Amino acid sequence: MIAAERRKPAARFSLATVLAAARRLPPAYYGTLVLLVAAAVFRPVLLSSGLFLAIVQQSAPLGTVAIAQSLVMRCRSIDLSIGGIFVGADFIATSGYFAAWPAYAVIGICLLFGLAIGTINAILVTFVRASAVIVTLAMSIVLVGIVVSVSYFAQPGEVPETLKNIGSGYAFGVPISVLVWIAVAVPTSFVLARTVFGKYVAAVGANPSAAALSGIPYLRVIFVAHVACALLATIGGLLLAGFVGMGATNLGQDLVLNSIAAVILGGINFGGGSGGTLGPIVAAFMLTFLFNFLNSFGLGEPAKYMMQGGVIAIAALMYSLGRRVA
Repeated sequence: MIAAERRKPAARFSLATVLAAARRLPPAYYGTLVLLVAAAVFRPVLLSSGLFLAIVQQSAPLGTVAIAQSLVMRCRSIDLSIGGIFVGADFIATSGYFAAWPAYAVIGICLLFGLAIGTINAILVTFVRASAVIVTLAMSIVLVGIVVSVSYFAQPGEVPETLKNIGSGYAFGVPISVLVWIAVAVPTSFVLARTVFGKYVAAVGANPSAAALSGIPYLRVIFVAHVACALLATIGGLLLAGFVGMGATNLGQDLVLNSIAAVILGGINFGGGSGGTLGPIVAAFMLTFLFNFLNSFGLGEPAKYMMQGGVIAIAALMYSLGRRVA
């Protein structure tokens, strides 16, 4: 009897701990669960192995870009040049200027392009101290304008076969783009959780002034975050180009805001959060699944965008209120 009474507080403590941990979960987890249940009731075909795997494959570009965006948002910055990076990398790969080059060399040029754009963004944000919103938005507009101008002389064509295989092919029954997504997520998670740089990112996000006073090279941290963001965004753009199969001067423009939404829904705000690297990944899948779920009902684009925006706003509001209560 006494032993049983002694065990009760521990049980209550354990339950309270579980409930407290559940309240701290990013809204993407709850949203994904609700969507999967709704799909099981109304559209079970979406949960069939083939179609479900195809949705996961479709999530890879957004998921990669969400990881990229989360790096700068952890440092209280942002990158709106992702749309321009997408268009620029896609044009490099499909314009035909490098048609005689091997595919790996073309991919390398695209990655160097992303590094260059990220470096320019980083210099303007950290050394010139310009606004990250203005700098990266202007960069995106400039890149899109250049591509549109140059495309009059060389229209985007088909994506190289190697990129098509990466974007839409399978290896051992798993989409190659998902394997690339994992290859991006795992090292990023390790760096943020286990390295000195990851601790610096957390410190800069928590309080940049305090980080500077403590001797942390916070400008260097923001610099690296912007360069890494542009590089990973380029990888996401190449995955999307390979998935689509054709070049376009407006490729992936909707992924810019969706990446920010995925980061926030994944539990990361401007300066930190509890979502880790997994949170934005789950959120990217949730948004992609939501789009396919709404598309299965034959809704038009305006209705889908309104419902997507509503779900994102409600989830973000619930997360904010939950953190205040906690």
